[in-house]
Amino acid sequence: MHFTGRCYLLAMLSGPLLTCAYAQDSSRAAPRPSRPAARAPAPAFLPGKGMAQHDFLYAGEWDTRKDSQTVFLVRHGKVAWTWRIPNKDTRNQLQEFSDIHLLPDGHVLYACKTGAAEVSPEKKIVWSYECPPGVECHSAQPIGTDKVFLCLNGTPARALLLNKVTGRVEMEHELPTARPDDPKSVHGQFRHIRMTPAGTYLIAHLNLGRVVEYNKNWDSIWSVEAPSTWGAVRLGNGNTLISGNQHGYVREVNPKGDIVWEINKDDLPGFPLYTVHGVARLSNGNTVISNWGGFLRKEDWDKVVQVIEVTPDKKVVWALYQWKEPDLGPSSCIQVLDEVNFSFLESHL
Repeated sequence: MHFTGRCYLLAMLSGPLLTCAYAQDSSRAAPRPSRPAARAPAPAFLPGKGMAQHDFLYAGEWDTRKDSQTVFLVRHGKVAWTWRIPNKDTRNQLQEFSDIHLLPDGHVLYACKTGAAEVSPEKKIVWSYECPPGVECHSAQPIGTDKVFLCLNGTPARALLLNKVTGRVEMEHELPTARPDDPKSVHGQFRHIRMTPAGTYLIAHLNLGRVVEYNKNWDSIWSVEAPSTWGAVRLGNGNTLISGNQHGYVREVNPKGDIVWEINKDDLPGFPLYTVHGVARLSNGNTVISNWGGFLRKEDWDKVVQVIEVTPDKKVVWALYQWKEPDLGPSSCIQVLDEVNFSFLESHL
């Protein structure tokens, strides 16, 4: 375990590729997998107020069009603050933002694939965690004011609760994965994992295709099938909101595991879902979806509507399409700031 004054980002690129079927021919090399084209350009009419619809914090994974990765803080429709990390580190390895949170003091906590860090509004790193070799960090959740819940993809994968003030590991637990001894599986093990207000652990097992809830002793107390799940959010009504990465879905399931609400790839006319990363439920019942398009051909990325807000009856009320002036890039994480509850997860600690 090593803490430094800055976040050293030594991320190995294991960029996502789609598989394709082809006839085997031993006399020549197999063709490379191809990426699909966008199903449609963004519609001419976009519901909502663009960047002025909400104040929000925003970032996207794997924007290889640029030489840096950026977190954007948007207020009143304008970019108010940014934080950038180089797209390639000193070892010529790509880096990316996978998880972002605005904290009560204005700091931003983020996971950055080979570590996690907290940066002040003055753009000074005030805390950081560096992953050991062969490990990736895509999930960093603030717990109270002085702790952070991390997921470390690796062989084995682990969940950690760290005290940022003392540097002490207050909880550490090995997480099951599909191929626990395969270093090539590390990148696809997990994205977001979360502690719940009840003190349980809600784990989106990306490469197991399940969401599992564990109690404080790490006994499984609830689970549901969820293909290629990126993340899971426990809602106030006791249901769980799940995002479906490569499968491109959003679904809400009840404690029995029944799907009570769902959006699939082409359920929103004019606004196809490609790869669903972060999802959030607003207090008015609307759902905000990060619609990442990185599996598409790069020349089609700017056809993707990056963020979609839908009502319970699946009406699109906000469609954020922002690839120029400013170019927000692909969407993986959005934190809507209109109704942030900074006391979340403090009561049970």
